[in-house]
Amino acid sequence: MSTSAGWHQPRTSLFTDHYELTMLQASLLSGAAHRKSVFEAFARRLPDGRRYGIVAGTGRLLEGIAAFRFGDAELDFLSSTGVVNQEALDYLADFRFTGDIWGYAEGEAYFPNSPILIVESTFAEACILETYILSVLNHDSAIASAASRMITAAGSRPCIEMGSRRTHEESASAAARAAVIAGFASTSNLEAGLRYGLKTVGTAAHSFTLLHDTERAAFEAQVASLGPGTSLLVDTYDVETAVRMAVDIAGPTLGAVRLDSGDLVEQAQWVRQLLDELGNENTRIVVTSDLDEFAIAALQSAPVDAYGVGTSLVTGSGAPTASMVYKLVSRADNTGEFVSVAKTAKDKISKGGRKYALRRLDDHGMASQEIIGVGHRPVDDGNDRPLLQQFIKNGELLPGWTGHEGVLRARQRHADSMAELPAVVHRLHRGEPAIPTIYEEN
Repeated sequence: MSTSAGWHQPRTSLFTDHYELTMLQASLLSGAAHRKSVFEAFARRLPDGRRYGIVAGTGRLLEGIAAFRFGDAELDFLSSTGVVNQEALDYLADFRFTGDIWGYAEGEAYFPNSPILIVESTFAEACILETYILSVLNHDSAIASAASRMITAAGSRPCIEMGSRRTHEESASAAARAAVIAGFASTSNLEAGLRYGLKTVGTAAHSFTLLHDTERAAFEAQVASLGPGTSLLVDTYDVETAVRMAVDIAGPTLGAVRLDSGDLVEQAQWVRQLLDELGNENTRIVVTSDLDEFAIAALQSAPVDAYGVGTSLVTGSGAPTASMVYKLVSRADNTGEFVSVAKTAKDKISKGGRKYALRRLDDHGMASQEIIGVGHRPVDDGNDRPLLQQFIKNGELLPGWTGHEGVLRARQRHADSMAELPAVVHRLHRGEPAIPTIYEEN
């Protein structure tokens, strides 16, 4: 499946754990592999002190499921290493997902036990997707959740994702996508630009200045090449000298100066004053340097125009995984009737049954509860919003959820979801989930 001109989704079938395939082999032997089953991905809790999470990765996941095939190379590997027997190899050779997948729209806010993704298929089909589903949703949702908090702290000031050098190369493009869904304006990652149609930005690092014999020579070369609207990095040597030099070279149309070290609050204040005195009232100030949502919040009073965020973003700002799990919650019995199943270990209790979910809204359109119906659709009190959307029907990917269109749709869903949540979600200090999760039993 192609998501953007020039890039094609690679096979994803071995992005999985060994035991997914040994379960397949054993269930083929027992005859249970073809039992109709319902699996659910959810998070039992939010990261410590967080008030909400943001679903991300769904579009990437759906693209990957569409490409989930076992070709000759994969089958040869599984055969030569003895991972599974011939019966399982024969099954995998013809594998394609043929079931249904529902879930929260990408960009949606979620809470403890929200049924974020529901897979309805045979046990065999749902089982071998488990690791891939969790690896995508856990990573991307962790990044989007952190990014959403940063966007809240930044207010109307744009944030730039620039964490590619602080994570795995494949994780970098996924993180950029998740950050843009949560409100980031752009990314430095070119692969993400190609794959998902994201806006990419960047100018120069300190090495560019150090390469030249003088700072002036570096600035002159950058302005000559990129135009006066470029952003000049002014803290390689002396900031005041560099700002004056930048204005002298680029003139009043200098796009921005970037600060990457020191006391950013104090420095931004006097740099703003200096720029104004020099006649560059429209030159923006961009700050970087290990920012997270708390540092961004601390810069609210400073005359900063944009934030570049790297390490903290791509590591989830202290919560690098969303801690989602994927559980069998319902299956057909020997008569074909569905029965609820669940793990009952006291420290990891799950609730069985196919789930349905809606967000309860008050008369002002503000969210007050997450209502989950177990085995049935919960009662809508008249202005509630259904949360589950269908992504795949009978194995066919439904339109609108992937590629650049999917990113734009998810970005809008994030903005709309945040607008209907109580104001407490804008607080960065530790607290309970913004709204409670309520179960409606049969």
